[in-house]
Amino acid sequence: MKRKAIVNTELCVACGCCVKVCPKSAISVPAGVFAVVDSTLCVGCGKCAKECPASVIEIGGGAE
Repeated sequence: MKRKAIVNTELCVACGCCVKVCPKSAISVPAGVFAVVDSTLCVGCGKCAKECPASVIEIGGGAE
């Protein structure tokens, strides 16, 4: 199983920083509520997690 970005939706502040850095456009912030990751597009690169000012994104999901 490939590793993917996982957002803690309870703590996400919907700033959109992750959206701007995702090379696959796998993240959106619908209605400005919290970030949502499209797992079919996410490649688990970790750029979103590094950019998140609230530190609410983890890369997880298991080994490949």
